[in-house]
Amino acid sequence: MALRPDRSTTPADKKAAQDEARQDVFMREVDEAVRQDELTTAARRFGLPIGIAVVLGLAGLGGYLWWDAQNTAKAEEQAVALTLAVDRLEANQPDAAIDKVTPLQGSEIAGARVPAQLLEAGVAQQKGDAKRAAELYTAVSADGNAPAPMRDLATLRLVSLQYDEMKPADVVAKLKPLAVPGNPFFASAGELVGMAYIEQGKTDLAGPLFAEISRDEKAPEALRARARQVAGLLGTDAIDDVEAIVEQIQRNSAARQAAMQQAAAQSGQ
Repeated sequence: MALRPDRSTTPADKKAAQDEARQDVFMREVDEAVRQDELTTAARRFGLPIGIAVVLGLAGLGGYLWWDAQNTAKAEEQAVALTLAVDRLEANQPDAAIDKVTPLQGSEIAGARVPAQLLEAGVAQQKGDAKRAAELYTAVSADGNAPAPMRDLATLRLVSLQYDEMKPADVVAKLKPLAVPGNPFFASAGELVGMAYIEQGKTDLAGPLFAEISRDEKAPEALRARARQVAGLLGTDAIDDVEAIVEQIQRNSAARQAAMQQAAAQSGQ
């Protein structure tokens, strides 16, 4: 059944509804005009500072990218110089190697400066210039920006260089943090600490330390054998597997005999 049209709305009601609609449209237009005016005022007030900030930000970003590119290029250049220095050293040209690393001594890049100092210190030590070597080792050891392993290496070499001039207690104080199993320099540092213990009369500390060094599979075999012998002299058993030691000695002996026979055969040709 169809609904009858609502005839209760009067002309006055219709006019009131129209007036209300026109008022609503007018208010929306006013709000929009106010918002536009506020945006315009804000743009006038803050547009220049914001623009300056954007420009400065872009300039800063560009400057950083330029600085990073410059540093990268400089680091690559210094890495090449270090590589060439090592090549010269391997070719038994120490003076040429020093010429390559001398400009790196003042580098702000620790990855270039520290290896250069260690290389020059090693060359100085080989030439008998203990003073210069000690200066460089000391500088690296005290360099807070240097990688920890390089600082430890410099400390180890400095103590090794000056061992005869140092008090045993000072040797222990310097190297005891390195003379622990698992440290990359355990065997070398441990040997010096063990010798300092012996000079102090602390054989109860030296014996077990040398025994531990003899068991370090990462240490050079000559150092392990020396440590094993010292531990035995101090009354500490450093041999865990006698049969393995005997077998190793036999293999070394057989290798030496084979090398001697080969050398004799070559000299007879």
